[in-house]
Amino acid sequence: MVEGLLKGVREGARTRLDAFWREVAAAGARTSPFQRLPFDTDNRYDLTRSPMYLFGMTLVRALSPYQFNPQNINPLRDLLERFIDFDRVRAQNRIKLFINTTHVATGGLRVFREHELTADVVLASTTLPQLFHTPLIDGEGYWDGGYIANPAIEPMVRDTCAHDVLIVQLNPIAREELPKTPHEILDRLGEIVFNASLMTELRFLAERNRLVADGELSAKRHPYVRLHMVHGHHKLAAYDGSSRLLAEAKFLRELKAHGRQEMDEFLTHHKVDLGVQSSFDYQVLVEHLTQHHDAPPALDVVRHVGRRKPPAG
Repeated sequence: MVEGLLKGVREGARTRLDAFWREVAAAGARTSPFQRLPFDTDNRYDLTRSPMYLFGMTLVRALSPYQFNPQNINPLRDLLERFIDFDRVRAQNRIKLFINTTHVATGGLRVFREHELTADVVLASTTLPQLFHTPLIDGEGYWDGGYIANPAIEPMVRDTCAHDVLIVQLNPIAREELPKTPHEILDRLGEIVFNASLMTELRFLAERNRLVADGELSAKRHPYVRLHMVHGHHKLAAYDGSSRLLAEAKFLRELKAHGRQEMDEFLTHHKVDLGVQSSFDYQVLVEHLTQHHDAPPALDVVRHVGRRKPPAG
């Protein structure tokens, strides 16, 4: 996205992102063992009936990636190195980047900035250690930053002049159905782990905002942060967790369409809030999720938190 913005502003970013995901789909069609079965219906984007998926999930529980992938084959590395001019991104100072990783040795957060960007940094920020070799950067191992911060909002707020933070939420925060099968349990556990760090970050920001509003913190040194969230909980929660391994072009186009629809809906309701006030209320979300289990369904609560009608006219 950044490279596209540097080359052609917004249209350049859209073009580069579209081309990148088309190549992801093409690479998946050529090399991924995780494919839907021929008799799966068009609207069934999951792999739970695929023998290769079931075998693969058994394999990753018994072997490490150093055993089942000793050559460290990672098609994503080839795509990144082919698509991104890392020298150009590192040299620019117009767009600030914050790439979150988990430092394996200490379990702490390491945020890489634009001038440090390499293919290994990008891979580290997406590395699930059950599936991929641990990238080494200056001799140190790093994993997906979501284990410790998903994402780390505070460093971005501290090092920029942005007072509005827009969170694009991918993992469903709430689910209605109790997970029962092994893969459902593991998938929900993963969602909870990755969401926990986000909830911690939001709690911190909400408390800081309260202290600023009460005059206990200097607004000049600690600016009030207006929070906004775009999510597709209803749509994303309908997909099986195995769909995360599906790189099929039709599926990726469907996800893109969902994203555009959710953003259009967000702007319809909250465009007037940007730069003015928060449109997402963390305290309301927590209250409903922790205290009102017999009230409106959790997914509806998440969807409507903070929503208000745009002003007339």
